[in-house]
Amino acid sequence: MSAKTVTRADLCEAVYQRLGLSRTESAALVELVLKEITDCLERGETVKLSSFGSFVVRKKGQRIGRNPKTGKEVPISPRRVMVFKPSAILKQRINTDGAAEP
Repeated sequence: MSAKTVTRADLCEAVYQRLGLSRTESAALVELVLKEITDCLERGETVKLSSFGSFVVRKKGQRIGRNPKTGKEVPISPRRVMVFKPSAILKQRINTDGAAEP
């Protein structure tokens, strides 16, 4: 199962094709949206996109991990991680429409 990876350039091209903006304006619009999402996540805010899903920042505390090669215990420092939770609508679309494609 080899799926195509969608890049920023692909998103810019899609905006260009569908909205009729110039390529420069399309690229600027995509960059602006991605920057706004990134800025919100940096501040620890949840980004919820209706019918798509939510990006949530979670805090993880310090814990002890283990080096798989040596077996030595190593402390893992506290950090923030981002989690994506797809909406029920997106899950349904992936499971119904995606099943028809090879």
